[in-house]
Amino acid sequence: MDGLARHAPVMATEVVGLLAPVAGCCIVDCTLGLGGHAELLMQQAGQDALLIGLDVDERNLVSAKTRFERFGQNVRLFQANFARIGEVLAHAGREFADIVLADLGVCSAQLDDPARGLSFQADGPLDMRLDNRIEKTAADLVNGLDEERLADIIFQFAQERYSRRIARAISAARKRGPILRTGELARIVAAAYPRQAHESRRGVHPATRTFQALRMAVNDEPENLRQLLESLPRVLAVGGRAAIISFHSLEDGPVKRAFAAWAASGGAKLLNKKPLTASAGEVAQNPRSRSAKLRGIQRIL
Repeated sequence: MDGLARHAPVMATEVVGLLAPVAGCCIVDCTLGLGGHAELLMQQAGQDALLIGLDVDERNLVSAKTRFERFGQNVRLFQANFARIGEVLAHAGREFADIVLADLGVCSAQLDDPARGLSFQADGPLDMRLDNRIEKTAADLVNGLDEERLADIIFQFAQERYSRRIARAISAARKRGPILRTGELARIVAAAYPRQAHESRRGVHPATRTFQALRMAVNDEPENLRQLLESLPRVLAVGGRAAIISFHSLEDGPVKRAFAAWAASGGAKLLNKKPLTASAGEVAQNPRSRSAKLRGIQRIL
């Protein structure tokens, strides 16, 4: 329970205010994590609300289960990607959701676990899978992709300006033996950076963007987000609200464009024209919330 006690959902007050849950509503949390957002939404909605929680990480579902015991049968948890939101709703016997929430950030428990290989803060296996059913790991990509494709991924998914240099360094290093550990990859990327680039990073490790790109590629994050955004007009009830928290421009951009297009069609209205961001107090308590952006939309037709 200690992990749950320490878990602080990003922009919790803003999320509840934007989504405004009411009695009897159907809430879909597409990225349940440890359940912080979902618990607050259920508390606001009352005991007769239904929560459908999705998470690709089985360990998150196990950890969060105790949080929702008091809600009994009003909580249904699924190990599923939010790209399959329509299928999950159907399996739960629902056609529409009144509230849909997706927090696109990787939770702290996952980042801080060296066995996940999501971070280079502590050495671990080069895995990066959020869903243990995914077959290919980051090590498979790093050691198996040709240099050009690897550079494309690092540039496309992280806008890393030195993607070619990094891919070239990785290609040279793996000829001496497979790259299997996060620490080893981080050192290779750092060594590939020009000296002047190191000085301009201002404390940000040179491998940060490369690790982001590989995580996104392993978990097919851009495609899954695209499918979620396409599904929202079909799964959200008239009058229903959806909110998405993103953490970088490659997430926020598609959300902004999809919401704007839906609103322009007349089928929905934006709940906030500019994204909400974390307060200074929250950022001080949780530095990872600094880059979070919250956008909301309401279906009207």
